[in-house]
Parts: sequence; C-alpha cells; structure tokens
Amino acid sequence: MKLINLFKSKFKNFWLLLVFIIVSIILWNTNNLFNSLRLEERNKMKLWAMAQEEYIKNPTLSNLTFEVLQRSGVNPMIQVNENNKIIEIRNVKWDESRQDSIELYYILSRLKKENEPILIRYSDEQGNLLVNQKLFYGNSSILKKLQYYPLALLLIVFLFAAVLYFVFKTARISEQNRLWAAMSKETAHQIGTPLSSIMGWITLLKEKEKKSLPINEIEKDVERLNLITDRFSKVGSKPELKPLNITSSIQETLSYLIKRSSKQILFEIDIPKKNIIIPFNPQLLSWTLENLIKNGIDSMKGKGKLCVQLNEKRRHVEILISDTGSGIKKELLSKIFKPGFTTKTRGWGLGLSLAKRIIEDFHLGKIIIFKTVLGKGTCFQILLNKI
Repeated sequence: MKLINLFKSKFKNFWLLLVFIIVSIILWNTNNLFNSLRLEERNKMKLWAMAQEEYIKNPTLSNLTFEVLQRSGVNPMIQVNENNKIIEIRNVKWDESRQDSIELYYILSRLKKENEPILIRYSDEQGNLLVNQKLFYGNSSILKKLQYYPLALLLIVFLFAAVLYFVFKTARISEQNRLWAAMSKETAHQIGTPLSSIMGWITLLKEKEKKSLPINEIEKDVERLNLITDRFSKVGSKPELKPLNITSSIQETLSYLIKRSSKQILFEIDIPKKNIIIPFNPQLLSWTLENLIKNGIDSMKGKGKLCVQLNEKRRHVEILISDTGSGIKKELLSKIFKPGFTTKTRGWGLGLSLAKRIIEDFHLGKIIIFKTVLGKGTCFQILLNKI
C-alpha cells in the first residue's frame, strides 16, 4: 500500500514537473519570437531611415529608394526635426481636419516610450551637420498582441488546472460519499438483526409483567435504536418529505431526551398546542434537534438551562434552540458547520455539518447561529418552509 501511495505521489509530481517544463518552453519560444519580430521591425525602420537620408542627399530618387520610402510597413511613425517639431507622420490614426496637434504630440510621447528613436543625419563635406532628425516608431499590432500571449497562456493553464482540480475533487468527494453511504447502510443492516431479537424478548417480558416501568423504558430505547437504524439506512438516499404535524414530532423528540438528560439541565419548552402541518422528514428533523440539543448540553457541561421555541411565521416555521453554555468565539463561526471541525476532545465533528445538510440540502430551509455570547450561551435558528 505504501509503495502504491509513493508511486502515485511521484507520478503526480512528474506530471506537475512536465507541465512546468512545457509551459516554460512555450514561454521561452514566445519570448524569442517576440524579440525576433521586434528586431526585424527595427531593421525595417532603419532601412526606411536610410532611404530618407538618401533622399535628403540626392532629391533625384532611384527606383529602389522610392520603393523603400513608399513601403513604410504598418508601424506608426513620426519624424521630427532637431527642434522636436513634427515634420512627417505615417500609419498614425490622426485626422488633421478633426484633431489638433496636441493630440498628435500625445501620440508622439507614447511612441517615445515604446522604442529608441532612429537618427536621420546628413553632414556636408566639411563635417557640418546639415540635417539632424529623429524617427520615432511604435510596435505593430501583431507585436502588441504577441506580448500578451504569455499572460493568456498562463491564464489558460491556470483555468485548465482549476477545472482538473475541480473534476478530481468532485470525483473524490463523490467516491467518499458512496463509501460512507455503503458503510451506513451496512451498519443499519448489522444493527437491525440483534434489535429484532431484543424486541422479541421484550414482548415475552411484557406478557409476564405488563405494568413494568423498566420494561416500558427499555422498549422506548429499542424503538429509538430502530429510529437510528432507519436514519443510517437512508444515508445516501433522497429523503421523502411528507406533510406532518411538526409540533408533535418535536415534542416526541424532547420527551425522549428530557428523560435521559441530567436533572441539572432545566428544559424550557415553548411550543404551540395547535397542529402545524408542514412538509418534513420526522426522522431527519429529530436527528438535527438531537445534535443541537446535545451540543448545547455539552457546552453547559451538564448544568444549565436549555430553551426550545417553535414559532409559526407567514411563510415558514422557526425553531430556536438556545443554551447557557460557553458560547462560540467569533473566529470559529465560519468553521462551525464544516465537516470534521470540533472543539471537543472526542467526536468526529459531523453533527453540525449533518444538521446543515439535513436542513438546507434536504428540506431547502436554513440553519444559522442566531446569537452567541462568550460565557453566556448560543442560540441556533432553524427555518423550515411551509410549502
């Protein structure tokens, strides 16, 4: 097993190294191509400047000089004299009838930043400088696009890596969910066999002692185990929501928990006596309430007041579960519903994450920390839709 994991790790590192090498080679070739095109464009500009010098020396143009001057390429060009006054422009989007010279000089300032100027000079036989001009030119549109190519390539690689990561992560989570669902169903199956036998023995005991309180309580515990088994058997399946009376369902859950909680826990229950019919799954809602109530009892260290309140609103039902425990630190609020997170020394940290999934994913409701104060307690709010 260790050998397989080592191979997988090395294989993964090999692919990362290979991708890095390929991207580096592409970027290196792109940089070389950019520099080659830039040098080629400069050589063309030098050739045009040489033709301009030839024209200044000899106004009678040869065919070759005339051809070079006519073909100035696609690069924007501005020629200035020794006083930096513009004397010629080529391939520049500027309309003399609509635009003023200020804008033209602004274009010139941008060209100065793109490339070093090419000098156009002519001296007489005595060495006196008769012509002292400069040719400023900008990069072609192809060269400008090419300089952004490495950035676009890196973005594509990043997006590709993000998609691969998302696919692999989704597949891994899906595989883990299938595994947990299979384990849960197998656990439910294994527990169901001895439970059936225990229920049979309880039936025999009840025939002998019909009014025995311990037997009745044991029967309730067995029924609870059956409920837990039913919960595990439904993991991985889409729960069925039925229109039921939520007040009686909450009261049944509380009645069972109150009898099995410490006498030092004071339960304060505020539930309407009327029936409130909404679509929900009683087993999963009971599971959620158990998790929140047990967390509250643990937070109070077995001593304090726990309040459960049910309020009927216009479009939803509100359940408030509050305790007088230690509260939750602000830096932990964003992590409290994440799987595996727990502040306890024991436990897997799945209770609140399961509660969130049951309420929000299965019931399309909402569960939040309504209020928490360090040293005073925490209040959870559950909202369930009526329709």
